[in-house]
Formats: sequence, C-alpha cells, structure tokens
Amino acid sequence: MTDLNAEALNASLMADRFRTYLPVVVDVETGGFNASTDAILEVAAVVLAMNSDGMLEIEQSFFHRIVPFEGSNIEESALKFTGIDPFHPLRIAKSEKEVFQAMFKVIRESMKQQTCKRAILVGHNAHFDHGFIRAASERHNLKRNPFHPFSSFDTASLSGLAYGQTVLSRACAAANIEFDENEAHSARYDAEKTAELFCGIVNKWKELGGWVS
Repeated sequence: MTDLNAEALNASLMADRFRTYLPVVVDVETGGFNASTDAILEVAAVVLAMNSDGMLEIEQSFFHRIVPFEGSNIEESALKFTGIDPFHPLRIAKSEKEVFQAMFKVIRESMKQQTCKRAILVGHNAHFDHGFIRAASERHNLKRNPFHPFSSFDTASLSGLAYGQTVLSRACAAANIEFDENEAHSARYDAEKTAELFCGIVNKWKELGGWVS
C-alpha cells in the first residue's frame, strides 16, 4: 500500500470511529470560574489522529498565552492556584481573538485531512473548558468555531469508569502515565496528559474488543 493510500485509510478510520467527529483535547487556564466574565490566560489544544492499526495517538499540539480581554475579571485565588502571572513583563502573549482564530484554523485543517465534519472537545471536566471556548468564540464573533456546540468527551467521567479515579493526576497514575505535579496547571501540560489519558482509554477499549474497525 502506498503512503498516500495508507493516509487515506487512517483518515477514514478516524472519521468512522467517532461519527465523523475529530476529537481535540483542550485545556484552558483562567482567571476564575465564570466563562462570561473571567479572563482566559492560556489555552492548549492537542489534535489526535489514528494510525494504521486503528489506535488513537497525538498528531500535533497548539499552545499560547493570552492577554486578558478588556474588562475581564481575574481572581487572585485563581492565580495562586495556577501560578500564572498574566502581567509579567517577559510573558509572551497574544490577544484572545488572534489566538483562537489561529487555533481554530489548525483544527479545521486537521478535520479536512482526516475527513471529519466537525471537532468534538475532549477535556478533563470538559464542561469547564467547553464553556470558556464558547464564550471566547461568541465574544469575538468567530463564525467558524469547529467544535460541536454542546457535546464533548469528559476524561474525568471516562477515567472514573476505567480506573476509579476522577482527578487527573490520580487517573494518570492509575493508567501508568507519568505526571509531574510541579508542571500541572499549565494548559500545555494538562492538555498533553489529558490526551495521553484519553488515547489510553480508547485504545484499551479497542484491545478488549469494544470497537472493531
């Protein structure tokens, strides 16, 4: 089989596996819990792909720090929790609109390559991340938000089922995924670990005969 044919087969496998949805793991670090009023400080997205064996794996990652939108709220307790200083003079950050436009473009390009019609957000406590993504998209009138408007995959629920653990670090430990607490609460790190966890659960289900390509 030529490389071109193999790529087409892999793309078809992904589209078939999730009803033409492309799973994209997202993590946001924020200035609070209210998606309408609180700032997004970091966002990361991990785009997944399927190999020739029908196993889910990481394809590429996107990460950027974000300048708090004008008038946004930032709780001191949130900054203490994440360790982020949004006003550090050496912090490299871009506007919220610019970052999300770039992230959505990366996701749409991957959707096209993998013959998927829409992206579906994967997150640890996905409702939180999904709410902030929707709020940012609406705030800047971004017409081409690739994510399904309300459906998502929640690895907190999935890892509770698979491993009896719902906290990300504990779920990773149960899944034999290395987890560094000192790196946690960075959007990049948490998204990558959530992606490893999600891929591990989906692939184990396939190995157990739960899905046949």
